[in-house]
Amino acid sequence: MSNTKTAVDLLRRSLDRFLAKDMKGWTDLCAEDIVAEFPFAPPGSPTRIEGRPALYDYLHNYPEAIDIRSLPTLRVYCTEDPNVAIAEWSASGLVVSNGNPYEMSYATFVTFRDGLIVNYREYWNPQVFLKAMGAAGF
Repeated sequence: MSNTKTAVDLLRRSLDRFLAKDMKGWTDLCAEDIVAEFPFAPPGSPTRIEGRPALYDYLHNYPEAIDIRSLPTLRVYCTEDPNVAIAEWSASGLVVSNGNPYEMSYATFVTFRDGLIVNYREYWNPQVFLKAMGAAGF
């Protein structure tokens, strides 16, 4: 049996870091040239971020804005491409600034190269996000 991690294993590990609120650890799982895409991001939020430093700048304060407490659903799928995995998952928590519940469903497509994330594309509902955040920004 090989010690090589599959794309499914690597994606699960990234979600473990996310749940642990370890944004530095999460971005350390990314290649320097990562491209992160958020096609449904609300106005004023980026839909594309290039490079590990820029992605960390975007994510590092996430735990201070949204306190994710659990991932109630998580299904991770392998694909015909051994470097690609897909996850359907949900996050449950609270918006720190206003106490609103944060309940979001995601579909995430991740491509790996040499064990690191090179493309991260995430779909989520911007209306649910804006309602939960209220006047608070991210």
